[in-house]
Amino acid sequence: MSKYEEALQNFGPDLQDEEVRKKTAIILDKCGENNTPEVLKFLYSCIDLTSLNTEDNKESIWRLAETVNDFEGTRPDIPNVAAICVYPNFVSTVKEALTAENVKIAAVASGFPSSQTFIEIKIAEVSLAVADGADEIDIVLNAGAFFEENWEDLSQEIEEIKAACKDAHLKVILETGLLKTASNIRKATILSMYSGADFIKTSTGKVYTGATPESVYVICQTIKEYYGFHREKIGIKVSGGVRTPEDAVKYYTIVKEVLGKEWLTPQLFRIGASGLAKNLLERV
Repeated sequence: MSKYEEALQNFGPDLQDEEVRKKTAIILDKCGENNTPEVLKFLYSCIDLTSLNTEDNKESIWRLAETVNDFEGTRPDIPNVAAICVYPNFVSTVKEALTAENVKIAAVASGFPSSQTFIEIKIAEVSLAVADGADEIDIVLNAGAFFEENWEDLSQEIEEIKAACKDAHLKVILETGLLKTASNIRKATILSMYSGADFIKTSTGKVYTGATPESVYVICQTIKEYYGFHREKIGIKVSGGVRTPEDAVKYYTIVKEVLGKEWLTPQLFRIGASGLAKNLLERV
């Protein structure tokens, strides 16, 4: 048995889709008590403000950074966003433009959004992004290796990319809309954590269905179990289709109920979004 198969077997039995739906529905009944101004302010501080458009250019990314700079200090009761997330070739632009304190620079890399390229290119892209100033790297799980159950290639690829990140945090995107089942999402989460992921991220928001409450529930349950084994806190990033305050409150509620209040910090909970920031501020 390989160490990857052993890692999978260390966990309890697979979560079943129907069971996940029922338990998620029970949790979502508690959303009303969390739909408060204070929670919405907190959620703003968990946003990875994202621009991943084909037409992105230095000027548009500079303007994005300026919106974060301009917000700094205007609302003392609302912390600034957690990070700005861009393509790797714009990391240097954000680095030059960003003056707001405590806002991280995140970059998607390694053949985003399909993860279909040479491992050498994946590592080079990560290394260049980190050299330009990226604090966080978001990569996509190798779905081809996952579906052929080639756990060794899948995990070793993440390990090599993690090494290339140096001090930058690594977020592994599962693309839950492609994995579909609770069993697949759970396995992908386990393998990613054992391979060095600092965060598990739901989706790219590009091709497949984005985050769902059920997929986030499965990820949270698996992170909780991993923490029970290793006392290591892995973060969760929800992305893909999170646009309204109500959407954000749903995921806040799941994280709170499954992982607990200690995960309710921008260091462990993120929401990848573009329009959500504006919508949260309008609601507050």
